[in-house]
Amino acid sequence: MTQPLAIDVRGLTKRFGQKLAVNGVDIAVPEGEVWGFLGPNGSGKTTTIRMLCGLLSADAGEGTCLGLDFRKQSETIKRQVGYMTQRFSFWEDLSIRENLDFVARVYGLPNRKMKVNETLEQLGLVKRQHQLAGELSGGWKQRLALAACMLHDPRLLLLDEPTAGVDPKARRDFWDEIHMLSGNGITVLVSTHYMDEAERCDRIVYILNGNLIARGSVAEVIADAHLFTFLVEGDGVRALSQKLRGAPGVEYAAFFGAALHISGRDRDALARALEPYRNTPGLHIEESQPSLEDVFIHLQEQAT
Repeated sequence: MTQPLAIDVRGLTKRFGQKLAVNGVDIAVPEGEVWGFLGPNGSGKTTTIRMLCGLLSADAGEGTCLGLDFRKQSETIKRQVGYMTQRFSFWEDLSIRENLDFVARVYGLPNRKMKVNETLEQLGLVKRQHQLAGELSGGWKQRLALAACMLHDPRLLLLDEPTAGVDPKARRDFWDEIHMLSGNGITVLVSTHYMDEAERCDRIVYILNGNLIARGSVAEVIADAHLFTFLVEGDGVRALSQKLRGAPGVEYAAFFGAALHISGRDRDALARALEPYRNTPGLHIEESQPSLEDVFIHLQEQAT
């Protein structure tokens, strides 16, 4: 049995003057899944998300969001979607409770006080409910923003780089919450720059210069890149990086921690480029499975 789609759009297109921000993007997200939306700054992620939730009108494209025509029924879609913006957009001189109460009023929710109480409990905000939003750390601001998204019981969450600038523990707690919500049937599309977050998603979509260039599970995206990677570690590796960049077969060389990743699509050419250094004292070279970050850097390099 085919799983119903929460998002099913084709040919999504948006221009700003002469700039083509989103170019014929197709997205089909099954209900209850968590999808990662990746790409560098300016790639078109935010524009796509804002079109899906009705905040921007598409220049072209067709399809549905939550079974509703995303172009003709945007007002209805807005009431069933929780949208979390990149930047904190709540009132810093109001408390957490006051912010949530205001949002509940905007949605015209019945039993407003009860719903705010339930949301405070669900998101672990009860003890901080009277603290001013402007006094919160990045992680707690993020939690407040997610709580505001959840007040009206949305069926779909569109989260635009929600963990930017928060500490690792807050990011981990946030993702635990996202997977709990997904387990309750909520669909999530989340944009992120963090590869460890992308690997927590059921599937990922990679957009670059407005074009969708990769999609699938993490394993599928890595396999489809047909990329080979060697790791080089040890004494003198930083000097070696300059010699290898531009060598035949080396499409890019980049440091990840102390290890130099040498990647390309021609394995034999990579091996030949590294052969002169294999017996260098203090240097260790081994082939490795390409990481998701290797693949995305490769895709970005190919597009420039």
